[in-house]
Amino acid sequence: MIELPVANARPQAEPITPPAKAKTKRTKKPDWLRVKLPIGPDYKRVRALVDEYKLNTICQSGNCPNMGECWGAGTATFMILGNTCTRSCSFCAVKTGRPTEYDVDEPRRVAEAIDLMQVKHAVLTSVNRDELKDRGAEVWYQTVVQIKERTPNTTIETLIPDVRGNWDALYRMIDGGQEVVSHNMETVRELYRKVRPQGKYDRSLEELRRIKEYGKRTKTGFMVGLGETEAQVEQILKDLIAVGVDVVTIGQYLQPTQMHLAVDSFVTPDTFAHYKAMGMDMGFDFVESGPLVRSSYHAERHL
Repeated sequence: MIELPVANARPQAEPITPPAKAKTKRTKKPDWLRVKLPIGPDYKRVRALVDEYKLNTICQSGNCPNMGECWGAGTATFMILGNTCTRSCSFCAVKTGRPTEYDVDEPRRVAEAIDLMQVKHAVLTSVNRDELKDRGAEVWYQTVVQIKERTPNTTIETLIPDVRGNWDALYRMIDGGQEVVSHNMETVRELYRKVRPQGKYDRSLEELRRIKEYGKRTKTGFMVGLGETEAQVEQILKDLIAVGVDVVTIGQYLQPTQMHLAVDSFVTPDTFAHYKAMGMDMGFDFVESGPLVRSSYHAERHL
């Protein structure tokens, strides 16, 4: 994901220090989690532009396994609204704290970067901004609108956060003209308190239901390898099809640091294929399921 530097931002707040977590031992990754080095002229072109214009990329700093493939396909993911999240999910390495930056010029700069990089399909995501009354909805809306004004042929997916039941904010976020709206469930119901303690399973389902009723193509993703059972995976898929979700991504959880949740198991490629078949049989338009699958993986195919 590409995080654009914030212009004229106020000084960054000191991060909130979460409760101390015991270090967990990392488990050796299996062979099927090995990835190829990013290559190809399209990847090199995007990489050169990122370096030339000093764009910070989470793709690079996070060593995303799909960076080369996505950039080579003309797909890029931009993170807006800063890099400090008001949530402290136990699977995510994004800094937690009290954000201070709110850059009203960010939509213009994102649109310029997308034009510059000749992005065919743009994915936008953000940290949670629970401290904002509108959850950052106006920046979301303006970013989509300005991308469409500058590069009308660029298709857009917005991977939006949990709005904590602020449905007016939700509708503003998704009203800019994007083709796909995504909101990740992240895990099965039974693991929510451990994995996503400030989230609520049913609230996220309701958010997805409202997105679909608003007339948007709807997408979500969740991780496996956190201790879920096959029956629980089947149930989340049933819950998602019931609220009208069109596209689902299923990927392997990988521990960002020893201070995060440990991997419970490495799910085999055969099991991922089984989950894909299960989802397709239920009626989803598209199920992307595999060890290296992430939210924006093959996003251009999900239109």
